[in-house]
Amino acid sequence: MSEMRVVGVRVELPANQPILLLRETEGERYLPIWIGSVEATAIALEQQGVRPARPLTHDLLKEVIGALGRELEHVVITDLREGTFFAELVFDGNVRVSARPSDSVALALRVGVPIHAVDSVLEEAGLIIPDEQEDEVEKFREFLDSVSPEDFRGADT
Repeated sequence: MSEMRVVGVRVELPANQPILLLRETEGERYLPIWIGSVEATAIALEQQGVRPARPLTHDLLKEVIGALGRELEHVVITDLREGTFFAELVFDGNVRVSARPSDSVALALRVGVPIHAVDSVLEEAGLIIPDEQEDEVEKFREFLDSVSPEDFRGADT
């Protein structure tokens, strides 16, 4: 199992599909995960330190966990089946709750806990970006610095 860090989210054109990009903290593999626009907005808001006027669902969940006296220890991206990623929230006492990776990452960022991915998922979906493509990663980081959460809202919101 590898610890991951959030590089950020971006919108894949022309489909306007948000992608969450994770990278191994002690390795060179990247893990791209297609996510929904609501979750992309939640992740982008937290990364940018933006506090909405009203709590988002992930903020509420953080408060509920604390009110129940539980502690989220980490999240794990556990599986990849037929193109769909799966994750678990791991609480104190090794209590595990199945969750989508996007929700897991949004919550992990708010709580400040590690994000992990099992080796089999990284072996199947992890990408190593050659040195000549590092410039693309830098462009992605620049994109993240210039994007606003509104860019991830769909036309129906």
